[in-house]
Amino acid sequence: MSAAPAPSAGPVEDGGVPAPKHVAIIMDGNGRWAKARGLARTEGHKAGVEAARRAVEAARDLGLQYLTLYSFSTENWRRPAGEVRDLMGLLRQFIVDDLPKLKREGCKVVIIGDRENLSMDLKALVHRAESETRDNASFVLQIAFNYGGRDEIVRAARAAAKTAASGALKPEDITEKTFETFLDTKDCPDPDLVIRTSGEKRISNYLLWQAAYAEYVFLDVLWPDFSKEVFAGAIEEYYRRERRYGGVGGN
Repeated sequence: MSAAPAPSAGPVEDGGVPAPKHVAIIMDGNGRWAKARGLARTEGHKAGVEAARRAVEAARDLGLQYLTLYSFSTENWRRPAGEVRDLMGLLRQFIVDDLPKLKREGCKVVIIGDRENLSMDLKALVHRAESETRDNASFVLQIAFNYGGRDEIVRAARAAAKTAASGALKPEDITEKTFETFLDTKDCPDPDLVIRTSGEKRISNYLLWQAAYAEYVFLDVLWPDFSKEVFAGAIEEYYRRERRYGGVGGN
């Protein structure tokens, strides 16, 4: 069995849990939020984008260094074509509207997921967002778009196998650390905390490798109602946990 990962560095609360550096969020509940108000699902997604903006601001205010938002999964292609089109449009609009502010504030934008079947204009926007913020270092915003945890692991396995077949890597030298270099998140630490809104208690194929030792907090709040106060409450719950990484706890 491989060694357990070291806890994140940073200030420690009274309970002894290191402060989280990286929080990942499954943004769930846009459709139910809209339905409860007699609105179209598109309006729920628009409200969800506003909640994402609040989450980014709150993450920085709360001292986080990394935030990953699950905005579109590989399974979301099964939704009605009109809704998929709207979701694609919202990512376009988010990049166009928010990129200047993110650049000014020193935020590095990273898009994780499979880009092969994205439209050319969306690929260009994704490239623009990453290239224009590549040198920023004050905060990292990862957006998981057309992302699935299993798909990521399969793509990484293919890349590792291709590298091994070329002779650049010996199969026996493939370790967990080596394999991680082929993942979309190779430049980002694993999440300390994963939050899911809307009351659902599933991980939905999200960061399956990276969240192996993460704490999970499931909230009843629908994503468009997510606020800094809700975010802070989830982190307070995280501080009440005892992170053992497969070892023996202190209690």
